[in-house]
This record gives sequence, structure tokens and C-alpha cells, in this order.
Amino acid sequence: MKEAPAIEADAAWEPPGGVLVWIIVFLEVLTFGAGIGVFLFQARDHAAEFQRGHELLNQPLAFINTLVLLTGGWCMANGVVALRCGLQAPALRWVRLAILTGLAFAVLKGIEYGEKARHGIGFADDAFFTQYFLLTGFHLMHVLVAVVLLFFMARGIQSGRYHSGDHENVEASGIFWHMCDLIWLLLYPVIYLL
Repeated sequence: MKEAPAIEADAAWEPPGGVLVWIIVFLEVLTFGAGIGVFLFQARDHAAEFQRGHELLNQPLAFINTLVLLTGGWCMANGVVALRCGLQAPALRWVRLAILTGLAFAVLKGIEYGEKARHGIGFADDAFFTQYFLLTGFHLMHVLVAVVLLFFMARGIQSGRYHSGDHENVEASGIFWHMCDLIWLLLYPVIYLL
């Protein structure tokens, strides 16, 4: 009877995607959590201002963007699963679809920002819009970073660099993508629904 391969002690405790990406996720969630705390604190102190600002937001567009981002997370999860199973072509398709959803999110966010500009609403107009632009803009930067990461992962999958035996970087990029989903799921109800 053949013995199972020994697992190195370090590898047994290694989280998916590696430790570094989880440190980044922790710090980013902490940072956005603090930003949401400031938003809620300011909402209490500037209730009328926040109510007016909230009424000027494009709720349907924000909801569509939520669906787009969650769809991208689903695509990325399927891409990682396909890659782990050695299915390069489907993995590449799923990752490319995730990239497209990230770009769609950015375009829709640009439309939303354009609407604000057309109505003469800017970054420093009031406490609500300062917080709105800071939080959603910082999140948008994270989505764009995720899109760049996924672009390089797609190139690596296409070239054969990443495969079922070497997928940690793709997994880490997927975790970063899911962090963007998680942060949006925290921002969306606080900014758009409360």
C-alpha cells in the first residue's frame, strides 16, 4: 500500500492564497470599517444634510452595480475552481468575465459620478458628499487594482504559468476580488439604503 505524501507543517497552516493576502484583507476591512464609522457618526451630526444627499443618489444604478460586482465574484470563484481542476480554458473564460464585470462596475460608477458633476455636486460640497466620494472612490480604486491583478492572472493562465499545480497567485487575486465584494456589501446599505 502506498503512503500518502507528507504535508509540510508550514503548508498545513497556510491559508488559501497565502498569509499576505489575508493581512491585506484584514487591514482593508479595518480601514473601510473606520470610514463607515465616520460616515455614520457624521450622519448623526448632520442628519438633514445626509438626508438631502441620500435623496440625490441613483439607487437603481447602485443596485445594478451591486449585482455586477457580485456576478464578478461568482465568475472569479468559478475560475479558481476550474483552475484547481486543471481546466485552463474554462478558468481563463471565467477570469476574463470577472475582469469585464470589474470594468462594467467602473463604467457605471463613472456614470454615477458624472450625474453628480452635472448637478453641480462636488467632493467638498457638504459632509455627506465628502464621505460619499471618499468611500466610493477608495472602493473604486480597489476594484481597478483587482481588475489589473486579474488581467495578469488571465495572462498567466493563458501562457500556462498558472495551472492546477500552481494557482496560489490566482487564488490570492480572487480573494482580493472577494474583498472588494465584501467592502461594497458593507458600503452599499450604509450609503445608499440607510
